[in-house]
Amino acid sequence: MTFLEQLSAAEQQNGSLLCVGLDPEPAKFPTHWRGDANKIFDFCAAIVDATIDLVIAFKPQIAYFAAHRAEAQLERLIAHIRNVAPHVPVILDAKRGDIGSTAQQYAIEAFERYGADAVTLSPFMGFDSVAPYLQYHGKGAFLLCRTSNPGGDDLQSQRLASVEGQPLLYEHIAWLVQGPWNLNGQLGLVVGATYPAEIERVRALAPTVPLLIPGVGAQGGDAVATVKAGLRVQDGTTAGAIVVNSSRAILYADASVNFADAARREALRTRDLLAAAR
Repeated sequence: MTFLEQLSAAEQQNGSLLCVGLDPEPAKFPTHWRGDANKIFDFCAAIVDATIDLVIAFKPQIAYFAAHRAEAQLERLIAHIRNVAPHVPVILDAKRGDIGSTAQQYAIEAFERYGADAVTLSPFMGFDSVAPYLQYHGKGAFLLCRTSNPGGDDLQSQRLASVEGQPLLYEHIAWLVQGPWNLNGQLGLVVGATYPAEIERVRALAPTVPLLIPGVGAQGGDAVATVKAGLRVQDGTTAGAIVVNSSRAILYADASVNFADAARREALRTRDLLAAAR
């Protein structure tokens, strides 16, 4: 299946819009593993196993693995997800943004080394930084558009005087991803849950592309407002998936040996909250 087909299948099978972000911090691990970077796989695999039937996707953040020299554990983790939940896509959160042969190497890293189904990218260097990823048929790429951090305003909310209508930068990115850049229907957008009005604007400009929406949970994003702003259903079918990410609130719901059970309860609560907002 293509990435978009995987998203649709996981949404239907698990009744979910929830993505669990896998951001392992050994300093926050349960007490019996606290500070042990060698337990990154064990921790993340336990979270995966506990939430496997509750999610639309898993999103490992590569920096949390690389910082602890745990790239091999990341490879093992994605292979584990493939084995136990082949219907659930994996989004590698890497935010790469280079061009030419370097971008080609990053694409190899994401799709061949790690075997991810999609990757997050920065579009700042233009289409040249996106094109190498589109050579992988059926894979997906989410481009940063309107991010959840306050500093996003520094660039994303600036007007483009050189473009007809003088859109904001994030609006122009949404237009590009809905139209001329999305050659094979592989692109999506990253929009933060902390800005529901902007999610609604992005959805108006890009009505059919998937939206990856971080910021629900520890970052304070409103799950109900997020779904209402971003989800569009036509004839009973989702028209443009939304993938609502929660990381810390689920991963670190409990610090005891029962951490995976607590993670499942929090994931179930969030999944049901998102479902009710439909």
